[in-house]
Amino acid sequence: MSPATIQQNQAVIEALQNQQILSADQLEEILALHEQTGRSLLHLLREKNLVDEDQLTRLTAEMNGIEYVELTPEMVDPVALKLVSLEIARKHSLIPLRIENDTLVLAMSSPLNLSIREMITTRTGYRVRVVAAGAEAIGRALHKHFNIESLTRQDIVAMRLKNKPGEEKKGQGIKAQAIKSADAPVVRLVETILTGGIDSRASDIHLEPQQPDMKVRYRIDGLLQEALEVPSSAELQVISHIKILAEMDISEKRLPQDGHISIEHRGKLYDLRVSSLPAVGGEKIVIRILDTETGLRTLEELVTAPEDLEKFNALLANPYGMILLTGPTGCGKTTTLYSMLRRLNSTDRNIVTVEDPVEYRIGGITQVQVKRDIRMTFAAGLRSILRQDPDIILVGEIRDEETAEIAVSASLTGHLVLSTLHTNNAVGVVSRFVNLEVPAYQVASSLLGVVSQRLVRKICQKCRQACSITEKEKEALGNESLSGLKTVYRATGCEYCRQTGYSGRCAVYEIFLVDSRVRRLIVQEASEDALKEAAVSQGMKTLRRQAIDLIKNGQTTPEEVLRVIDMREK
Repeated sequence: MSPATIQQNQAVIEALQNQQILSADQLEEILALHEQTGRSLLHLLREKNLVDEDQLTRLTAEMNGIEYVELTPEMVDPVALKLVSLEIARKHSLIPLRIENDTLVLAMSSPLNLSIREMITTRTGYRVRVVAAGAEAIGRALHKHFNIESLTRQDIVAMRLKNKPGEEKKGQGIKAQAIKSADAPVVRLVETILTGGIDSRASDIHLEPQQPDMKVRYRIDGLLQEALEVPSSAELQVISHIKILAEMDISEKRLPQDGHISIEHRGKLYDLRVSSLPAVGGEKIVIRILDTETGLRTLEELVTAPEDLEKFNALLANPYGMILLTGPTGCGKTTTLYSMLRRLNSTDRNIVTVEDPVEYRIGGITQVQVKRDIRMTFAAGLRSILRQDPDIILVGEIRDEETAEIAVSASLTGHLVLSTLHTNNAVGVVSRFVNLEVPAYQVASSLLGVVSQRLVRKICQKCRQACSITEKEKEALGNESLSGLKTVYRATGCEYCRQTGYSGRCAVYEIFLVDSRVRRLIVQEASEDALKEAAVSQGMKTLRRQAIDLIKNGQTTPEEVLRVIDMREK
């Protein structure tokens, strides 16, 4: 190993210790892996997801003696900002902060990129002094100063001028409309809508035909927020351009369609799943945003409570049986399933999935896409998978009797089966299987455990305010579970959380482990109340109790818990 490499590794270790990013065990593990493989510590840290982008930027800055700043939009001088275009700022994750004499102070998330520094020097005529800042903070500052509505205003005006009233009625045909959709204002507008959604951390983008104009909304942390309005005169061009990008049939407006777009933004690759739905007044488009690089998270990243993580590990240690996840659409079931698959994935196991859709690709796993138009359903795919010598099977969702029967049979014949089911709580899975005509004794023999989950928004730690809990909230949450709780936090809103008061979401888990006592109750076809009582007596914490713990820990608010969790469930 060269002296330079040894010196770099020592700098990485010192920076990790100074910033207390890794535990002693994690540091020892990564050093051992470095000795075995000879690969750089920074590469291994990124590969193992032990550091996020912000932490990696901090490490790089400290190792190279570069100043790191906690960037806020207020730190940006509008005069300096005009020196760099939004396209360059977004592409290279940078933003000018201020001008000091003949020097431009530039915040970058990749502060060692010399070619970008030279390019900025050439374009602006200023010497460049680089400071490091997190990519998210840079994105927030860009979003604040290049507001999406102001960015699109000129393009919308241009399209209004091009589309004079009555023009679309005269008609130039579908082909002509497709060509028009490639006009520069439309291209820029669509690009701004897509990248604006990514920068806002949206999970979905909704384009909705309304009167008088088409509305664009972003789903951020589970809630839809209005972004801008597109004039009805430009609606057809915008929809057509999105359908062209998604390789959909622009001439078909009567039937729903699906497509996808791959887009690179700020050095990351995103997969956009596009769905069109004919509606009164036009076509509605919904675009799901999938981050192909960071979308897959480890079980440790998702399940932060040690007690819950221990239960997950106990479930995954079983060689065969069935593990189910339940909850409403959008509660994060698929993300949790993928993290479980990552934990189980190894070269000595054959893991096969059947999904609709396949959201993320996982190396080493065979993933099958459901295609109902050719009768490739969950049941048909599952039957074929059983002939592929699988060890572990993931079924995206159990929807019907046939799929339920095959999944249970597979779990009873030496396979570990993971799947999802729609029920309100964990113990409700048993009655749901009985409704699907699966015998109770088979359910008892196959079921290892059930995880019911919800997603609650986390309160912004930068602007939260402590206050007293109200009597109304005590009554709604249940006085008996609030012993000792006098202070709660309220969401107020700041630039960091885009005035919402919340930043990010976390999962609340209800983990139902099936032991011998529960199996006997299932065979006896006991009621849900009896099953729940047995589960709680063996240590299951209900969604309600888990959510109240988040309030007590200052991670969320009573309002958010009451919005997401059914507090009638004790």
